[in-house]
Amino acid sequence: MSTASCVLTEEQLLCGICLDVFTDPVTLPCGHNFCKTCIMQHWDSSILCQCPSCKEPFYKRLDLRVNTFISEMAAQFRHSAGRRSSRVAKPGEVPCDICTETKMKALRSCLVCLASYCETHLKPHLTATCLKRHQLTDPVENLEGRMCKIHDKPLELFCKNDQTCVCMLCPVLDHKSHEVIPLKEEFERKKADLGKREIEIHRMIQERRMKSQDIKHSLMFSKDAADREMAGGVQVFSTLIQSLETAQAEFIGMIEEKQKATEKQAKAFIQELEQEISELIRRRAEVEQLSRSKDHLHFLQSLGSLNASALTKDWTDVSLNLPSYEGIVRTAVDQLEEMLGKQMEKLIHKIELHRIKQFAVDVTLDPDTAHSALILSDDGKQIHHGDLKKNLSDNPERFNPSCCVLSKQCFSYGRFYFEVQVKDKTRWTLGVAKESIKRKGITPLCPENGHWTMWLKNGDEYAALVGSPLPLSLNPKPQKVGVFVDYEEGLVSFYDVDTAAPLYSFTGCSFTDKLYPFFNPGLNNDGKNSAPLVISIVNHTDCF
Repeated sequence: MSTASCVLTEEQLLCGICLDVFTDPVTLPCGHNFCKTCIMQHWDSSILCQCPSCKEPFYKRLDLRVNTFISEMAAQFRHSAGRRSSRVAKPGEVPCDICTETKMKALRSCLVCLASYCETHLKPHLTATCLKRHQLTDPVENLEGRMCKIHDKPLELFCKNDQTCVCMLCPVLDHKSHEVIPLKEEFERKKADLGKREIEIHRMIQERRMKSQDIKHSLMFSKDAADREMAGGVQVFSTLIQSLETAQAEFIGMIEEKQKATEKQAKAFIQELEQEISELIRRRAEVEQLSRSKDHLHFLQSLGSLNASALTKDWTDVSLNLPSYEGIVRTAVDQLEEMLGKQMEKLIHKIELHRIKQFAVDVTLDPDTAHSALILSDDGKQIHHGDLKKNLSDNPERFNPSCCVLSKQCFSYGRFYFEVQVKDKTRWTLGVAKESIKRKGITPLCPENGHWTMWLKNGDEYAALVGSPLPLSLNPKPQKVGVFVDYEEGLVSFYDVDTAAPLYSFTGCSFTDKLYPFFNPGLNNDGKNSAPLVISIVNHTDCF
């Protein structure tokens, strides 16, 4: 029997109904086993008598008898499991204080005896009348620490005045007039406080995680800004280096050109002199030969022809036109300084616009504000003047008779920037306007009336609308206009996006109302101004 128990497992000896080790096991005709009480109660609560496991039906209630073999096996298993329940104490577990040789694991601790007991040594506390009154608890270490050091009694109370645990005698002797409550009451209160603290710590953890995410996001934003700034700076210095190299090449080329002209003149003089030298050598030979002649007639006749062909060029005052290099470096540096000044101005404008573009916003047109003759694209990004008015309700927000439209987006703080393509147009008006502007009737566009705008008229007449139009000389003509607003600074600036050149700025403005991007594409004018105003997607790399 003991051999068999070694190979059996608890799962093999469990009743399928109560899921516990068999008690008075019975075997059904189908071969499945159950506790006798379990199967009888199961059939009592069911209409049909059938096996709970395989559902095989039985047409009458069976006369079940206990299977003695399985019953003995179950009893043997219980006995073996009982022995195994008393096991040796492992590190970290409370050992039995009574065991002498091998310390078994303690099941309970006695607060009166101040000792912990294993299953075997605990039995007297469960059976002896005098020991049954002792207070048992789950196994704990350091039982001495649970006793009052003064009165040698269990610490069962809590003194709120001294914030310490006390025994039943302490309030009578050492803690008179103190507020004393049961340990359980203080435990529940402190546990509730601990729960609140746990919630607070959890909140603090979440706050710090969010702060960590914010810092990571800021770091990423800083890195992106650094990368953009570095790219822009590299481009600036590359442009300056290129300008310096160009100026250096022009300076060297100018000196080399002058030197080449001098060399050319010198070579011409030398060639002419060498030719005359050769001629003179030839004539010297003729003179020497004639001087040795004794024929009087021949001498006189030859002497006349020799004098007639004599060279007449005087080289006394002939000299090279040596170029003057004095001041060339100074002139080159002055020209370079002027060129770099213009280049730096352009680069500064590009850097400024590049930084401004980080405040770009997504702007779409509001059809509820558009004049009835304006045609908007489905995506709200384009607008042009049509030939016919649409039959639209003249709501208070709609402009009439001015052919204007506002954006859906409004801004009441911070900075924002948007770009509008004005290519192929002969007339347009752009800028921002406050929410409370008049939308009915003809109203002059000016800051006093809540408009900060500029326009193009007649194809080449640009002006800032500051009251009376202030003419602007723009060359080249902008194909795309950027509008930047700093609400707190009171600034509205216009830029030529392609060249990054500033066109005009309204400064010292006092904004107290919501601001809306403002658009007027101008009249069609028989097709001469049919191109639309197009709200562009801002490209942060356009400047460089």
